[in-house]
Amino acid sequence: MDETKSRSRQQILEAAAGILERDGARAVSTRSVAAAAGIRAASLYQLFGDMDGLLAALAVHAFDIYLDEKHTLTPTDDPVADLRRGWDTHVEFGLRHPAFYVLMFGTDRPGRRPPAADEAHALLLKFFDRVAAAGRLRVPPPVAAALSVAAITGVTLSLLGLPPDARDPSISAKMRETIVAALTTDPPASAAPGLASQALALNATLATADPAILPFRPTETALLRDWLNELAR
Repeated sequence: MDETKSRSRQQILEAAAGILERDGARAVSTRSVAAAAGIRAASLYQLFGDMDGLLAALAVHAFDIYLDEKHTLTPTDDPVADLRRGWDTHVEFGLRHPAFYVLMFGTDRPGRRPPAADEAHALLLKFFDRVAAAGRLRVPPPVAAALSVAAITGVTLSLLGLPPDARDPSISAKMRETIVAALTTDPPASAAPGLASQALALNATLATADPAILPFRPTETALLRDWLNELAR
């Protein structure tokens, strides 16, 4: 895409995002976006194909904003505390950008996840890998991530369905603590962590280790990780 088209695309996206955030998804139309961007409707179709293409591009734009905020979270020495901060940041984003959030997480577009959504999921998996490496995760990271996403999107969408003055912030906090308790263990005191937690911790370490320093062939490492997953069940 040349520079002129790139600028036009960004101009249209910013205009559409403004309408979406101000007036909601129903107000985003070819006519309203074209007028706000100061272009002809034909230019919109040339760049996005149709309104469905524009909405898909808006979802990518929303995930980019979401990821920019997520990347500002500096990890601490306590990965479980970081999970709590990540949860709160997610819910706060949804409440500040309700129309964006519904477009990102509340539409039935199976199989059409934008690349930025995959990046957001990978970032969540890294959080749970850190919890596993600390010996504090009860289930494998992919399972923990799936359960966490189901809970946090459900809470956020539920809160968005209420008038702003009826949203009880303790609902999110209680669900957060329920999920944290279900997925993680307390920090070990003097006793060693359980077998499942140790298996998950070793598996998480192997996942990020440089293959060149491991004494196994790739097939042997894969087999070891399968065994560790079985021990963690």
